[in-house]
Amino acid sequence: MTKPSVPITERRYAVPLILVTSLFFLWAFGVNLNDILIPHLKKAFHLSDFRSSLIQTAFFGGYFLAALPAGWLMEKIGYKRGILVGLLMCAAGAFLFIPAASVRVYAFFLFALFVMACGQGVLEVAANPYVTILGPPESSERRLNLAQSFNSVGAVITPIMGAAFILSGVEYSRTQLSAMSPAQLQAYQVAEASTVKVPYLVITGLFLAVAVLIFFSNLPEIAEEDGDEEVSVPTAGLRGLWPYKHLLKGVLAQFFYVGAQVGVASFVIRFAQFNMPGLPEKHAANYLKLHLLGFMIGRFAGSAVMKHIPAPRLLSLFGVASLTCLTIVLIGTGVAPVWAIVLVGFFHSIMFPTIFALSIKHLGPHTKLGSSLLVMSIIGGAIFPATMGYISDMSNIRYAFLVPFICHVYVLYFAVRGYRPVHDLPKEAELQSIPTQN
Repeated sequence: MTKPSVPITERRYAVPLILVTSLFFLWAFGVNLNDILIPHLKKAFHLSDFRSSLIQTAFFGGYFLAALPAGWLMEKIGYKRGILVGLLMCAAGAFLFIPAASVRVYAFFLFALFVMACGQGVLEVAANPYVTILGPPESSERRLNLAQSFNSVGAVITPIMGAAFILSGVEYSRTQLSAMSPAQLQAYQVAEASTVKVPYLVITGLFLAVAVLIFFSNLPEIAEEDGDEEVSVPTAGLRGLWPYKHLLKGVLAQFFYVGAQVGVASFVIRFAQFNMPGLPEKHAANYLKLHLLGFMIGRFAGSAVMKHIPAPRLLSLFGVASLTCLTIVLIGTGVAPVWAIVLVGFFHSIMFPTIFALSIKHLGPHTKLGSSLLVMSIIGGAIFPATMGYISDMSNIRYAFLVPFICHVYVLYFAVRGYRPVHDLPKEAELQSIPTQN
């Protein structure tokens, strides 16, 4: 007799799941426009690869700093109010792009991104664990992959919009720029900086509109499942997470994965232009679009396939495939490495939600703080792209892809072994578990 399949959710949770899934779609605009902003602001402000990569440092630094306070906030005010706080912070950060473009100060752009990222960090801490508990625990990985699939839909739409409304297509060589008069140079910089105003004003409106929708919605506060019976530790706060070694390994795996995913996407355009000299930035952006399209397809396909293949096994298969593609990037020549980077997007697809869902299993009342640590690990997106930018400046962009290659080695370890709950109980908990003799 075949085992009946576990439903992805229950009817009573369908509407809340749809509403929260819309958040995954929405925050894709903030994250994925960075891949357009990097080459755009690099050109507008004449930045090095390292300085342009600080866009990701500012953005994911906001995630890191907001994550732990967000977890504590969620414990105090619940998921719904926490989501509203995150949406309003996102709207404020997006709106700051308008004055940043007016004064044309690169640091102001970084500050706006930081504020927006703090809001998205709050949303991540709330939405990811909330999706996992809106239905049977057995299908939590599938449910989170499905919700994250709509994030990848936003990720595909974003570079298309960004390339159309932000990238001007106007490119000058250093010689041409040096030949300009101060007035001509200023006019060029004003025009380049101003292209971000309309897109980010629209994004501000979208965040506010969804906040209104959530405010008038009925999102139930659901208690998390009880913690693992093998871990009976009453310790509250961060110390209570220590026995859950699979969570700690998951935090490290997420740190490496996000660093690799953001680093690869950040330099798709640069790598395409490096491998194919003379390729215009708008044409190079097409490879980024295909990279993100593969990411979206992989999310939906992965969610469907996970019904038949256990999540850890599928994660390990995608990990091996990613390492294979990155090997081609490092040693290949011509157009093959560029297409290998495009393909990496497909294999990156299931990694974030699968690592997240596997890591917070059996945490019980520690779920919110555990989620905070996983969102804090997104700081990898601030560190590794900057490292890649530095390596690129010192040598070339190809060698920079050694960084995501190394990151994927640990992700593969987590998929094969690290996800398994192996508990290291405190001594007092061990003593409590020993039966007394009369």
